[in-house]
Amino acid sequence: MNKSTALLEVKDITVSYGQTPVLFNVDMAVQPGEIVCLLGRNGVGKTTLLRSVIGLNRVVSGKIVFKADEITHAPTFKRARSGIAYIPQGREIVPYLSVLDNLMLGMSAGKKKYRKVPDEIFEFFPMLRQHLNRQGGLLSGGQQQQLAIARGLMSNPQMMLLDEPTEGIQPSIVQEIEATLRRINQEKGITVVVVEQKIDFARQLAERFFIMQKGAMVASGATSELTDTLVHRYLAV
Repeated sequence: MNKSTALLEVKDITVSYGQTPVLFNVDMAVQPGEIVCLLGRNGVGKTTLLRSVIGLNRVVSGKIVFKADEITHAPTFKRARSGIAYIPQGREIVPYLSVLDNLMLGMSAGKKKYRKVPDEIFEFFPMLRQHLNRQGGLLSGGQQQQLAIARGLMSNPQMMLLDEPTEGIQPSIVQEIEATLRRINQEKGITVVVVEQKIDFARQLAERFFIMQKGAMVASGATSELTDTLVHRYLAV
């Protein structure tokens, strides 16, 4: 792999909570336009890695490079404006704001400003158009997840980091989210990094995978190489 072409490079980073290290010398490179999945059992550091990329956890050592610029210690808002959107676990929709206001909050994270929600948002998520004036907290879990992804799109990103987008969502909506993420990737060229527990979802969506165990990266490759042996060794509960 030619690392000079990578959109995102995580180079030998260590991250701690207080005095307790939680990531140990983690390396990861993501190429422009890829969909990659970050796998691992609960508590191995997947969320911490995403939060470190967007700037919510401090990196003790190592480097994070985005679009050939080092962002290791850049503030979160600058990372967002440079083209990184973060869709956190639990969605974090502002419950008392309308769907429209939640979307416009997403716009404020990016450089590009709109007077109204672009039509393409509703092309990806038609359901949102009919709920624009509804409070975000009144949407179902699946609808909130779609709103969270749409809010991330409003910042006009080059890369989206999604933390367990299928958690607690019914299977039919999971399939919709999978199809929509693939469309976003193909039609807009947005690079997608997904933390996921559902192996089938990862295999169907992603081109490449990374597996973490105990705060370290232990396996990676093309999704076709995500064998049952690897799943049993690192992912089976």
